[in-house]
Amino acid sequence: DLKSEMNKTRKLPLKKDTRASDSSQEDAIDQWARRRKQFKDSKKCSSTGGSSINSTITEGSINSEDARSVDLGLYSEYEDRGFYTENFHSASWVFRGDDVSPDNSPRCLSKRPRPVAIRERTVKIAKGTGNYPWGFRIQFSKPILVTEVDTNSAAEEAGLQVGDILIAVNGTDVTSVPHSEAANLARKGPDILTMIVGSDISRYPNTPKPTCRGYLHKRTQSAILKGWRKRWFVLKHNGYLYYYKHKKDEGKCRPLEVTKLEGAEIGVDTSLGKPFVFKCIPQAGNRIFYFCATSNQEMKRWLEAMDKAVHPVNQNHVWVDVTLHNTTLPPLAIKNPECLGLLHQLDRSKDVWIQHYCILKDGCLYFYATLRSTPAQGGLYLQGYIVSEQSLGSKRSVIELKPPSEEFKTFYLCAENVNENKRWITALKASINKWLPLHQAIQDFMNRPLEETRM
Repeated sequence: DLKSEMNKTRKLPLKKDTRASDSSQEDAIDQWARRRKQFKDSKKCSSTGGSSINSTITEGSINSEDARSVDLGLYSEYEDRGFYTENFHSASWVFRGDDVSPDNSPRCLSKRPRPVAIRERTVKIAKGTGNYPWGFRIQFSKPILVTEVDTNSAAEEAGLQVGDILIAVNGTDVTSVPHSEAANLARKGPDILTMIVGSDISRYPNTPKPTCRGYLHKRTQSAILKGWRKRWFVLKHNGYLYYYKHKKDEGKCRPLEVTKLEGAEIGVDTSLGKPFVFKCIPQAGNRIFYFCATSNQEMKRWLEAMDKAVHPVNQNHVWVDVTLHNTTLPPLAIKNPECLGLLHQLDRSKDVWIQHYCILKDGCLYFYATLRSTPAQGGLYLQGYIVSEQSLGSKRSVIELKPPSEEFKTFYLCAENVNENKRWITALKASINKWLPLHQAIQDFMNRPLEETRM
């Protein structure tokens, strides 16, 4: 039994960067390498899960090259969870909503404050002393915007943010009143100012997170594999470093290893007497990774990307907060969905179709197990995806969601019938069209004719 044999070998872990001192240990290593190859040959190597692997799959958990023990059960536990967000994080996106007319610019490029898709929350601020007892400024009307939050103020401590929209002050709706009236409501109220505010998903573009891909030579010091081996490395926006045997394996096979870079030590290494070598010491454990690039420029590219992953700015874009909030809601509690109903998603690793109850809202497709399920199982960020109708296998009509780059994953969905497929395709295209790459939004804005006034 392969599984029981694997469990036996797990009891023989090796200390990193050491050589096997006896033949029995070497035999165990050789047996493990053969069993791993047998396991890979007996099972189709594929991965269709989400991009966010916030799990314990870290240093050395899957790496036969360094003769380390492995628990293959980790992947089945964490695979397919969360949102697939890679394309959203790979570029800057701005939300233009329903403003598809070329006469209108995306809201982030427009000076006109307008109500948009928001996430509501309650903020309670204790009144302080001085001329500005709460520590924030509001401007504009219909809607009223928070334009300044003082550092170390009660407002900042309560979580108020620049760009928040005021919806209610001390229980009174202020969405259609001047901001001076809202200010009076606050001044005349109790010492604890209670406001309902909304986060504007279209006011600011998201900031791309670090990603880097390419071949590097990795130093191996196991008992049976020594020297430098060329491997395909992928640094993803979630701060994890993946590597594969070949470039073609990315997206098709599971990585040989996944390493969390946050908190790691990285830097150039000269101790090995080889040019363009840099090292990484992950925070968890005391293992040292040595990498060799093909040029000084390539080494700098990797070090810059890895440094951003080592020191991440842990602040979600407002849209990420909105979608995470929506996952906690029942399907029918998401306001103003653009499409809803049953969809089947193709699991290519098993060649089976899995049924979900789906909600489409502002470029995000939420997956629920059933109509009555809470929370959502996960979903897809659809920014930049191209929607088309394709034939696949025995199914004549399938919805294909194709990414703008081959490095991201293609998804296949299927509704109950052809008419339902067409309904979903129309809705998906319109929902994706609400988002623009920032560079395109700026170019469209610059190409607009100059405004003229007749007197």
